[in-house]
Amino acid sequence: MTDLTSFAESLKSEKCEILINSPMSRHTSFRVGGNADIVAIPENIAALCDVIRKAEDSSLPYMVIGNGSNLLVRDCGLRGLVIKTTGMKDEIKVNGNVVSCSAGTSLTRLCNIALESSLSGLEFAYGIPGTVGGAVFMNAGAYGGEMKDVLSSVTHLTPDGRIETVDASELSLSYRKSFYSENSNYTILSAEFTLCDGNKEDIKLKMDDLMGRRKDKQPLEYPSAGSTFKRPEGYFAGALIEQCNLKGFNIRGAEVSEKHAGFVINKDNADASAILELMEHIKETVKKETGVTLEPEVRIIP
Repeated sequence: MTDLTSFAESLKSEKCEILINSPMSRHTSFRVGGNADIVAIPENIAALCDVIRKAEDSSLPYMVIGNGSNLLVRDCGLRGLVIKTTGMKDEIKVNGNVVSCSAGTSLTRLCNIALESSLSGLEFAYGIPGTVGGAVFMNAGAYGGEMKDVLSSVTHLTPDGRIETVDASELSLSYRKSFYSENSNYTILSAEFTLCDGNKEDIKLKMDDLMGRRKDKQPLEYPSAGSTFKRPEGYFAGALIEQCNLKGFNIRGAEVSEKHAGFVINKDNADASAILELMEHIKETVKKETGVTLEPEVRIIP
């Protein structure tokens, strides 16, 4: 077994911050989750690759996350290494209507760069509280747009340590799925987006409109992981949950939002077990009353 203390010491020479026994509640938008043995926060793509290669060489289990905005980590925490990409400072590059950036870039920052460059196509992503890597991983989308609409290529690290760039058409992008969600041993390093020339004022108006809709309809004032369940074919998860009179239903501080039934929120210092129990209750109730099976959109770890 790898000596975690020695491994953590070995990372200090790399360009990354090291946290020991760090609560995952600090690294996820749900604000729950037990401790991770080690959290490494690399400064750039090169450091990210170095940390992964060291973990592979040491046979240490590891997981790469972004902003943790779509994760629910159990109260038992995570053994081994968590690599968090939000500290990456790689430059965002704009070349004509093509924008490229590292996996750790926030979607908000990416959208603002596109705005400043008068490039349209990413407005739907403004306000999604995640990183580019996480958004590509799950083909994130909102308000009629998805990452697959603008993504042109991704550079990743393969399980055998090679860096390669693949065209977006090869990534099996579909509703909340991608090649990476089915092959998590590949690590997204950077992504390239092809956008359209646009008018800066029009782009800003659309971004502001969508952000306004989010604030009006979503419980942004509480910790959550966004939409808790995927949209069942032919239905809307939130409408089904509301139909079952579950708005405001609460289990030990975990609650179905009264503002939008599609969101489970951490209303009052809930732990992960309370959120999981509430999610299971929602699934059972909706199945019993409507016959529809809900599938979590939130990734439950481990």
